[in-house]
Amino acid sequence: MKMKEKWLMFLRNSYVSFTLKTIFYFIVLFALVYLYSYSGVNQPHFIYNEF
Repeated sequence: MKMKEKWLMFLRNSYVSFTLKTIFYFIVLFALVYLYSYSGVNQPHFIYNEF
């Protein structure tokens, strides 16, 4: 077997696939929360004052 074939077989394993997807989605979610936390820096929270 070539190295590429071994690598593809490793990635096709359901446990490996699930783990890699979980890590990927956690990183994406963490990045979104991190970026969202900076969106309101030095700004007051919006309260419906106009009503």
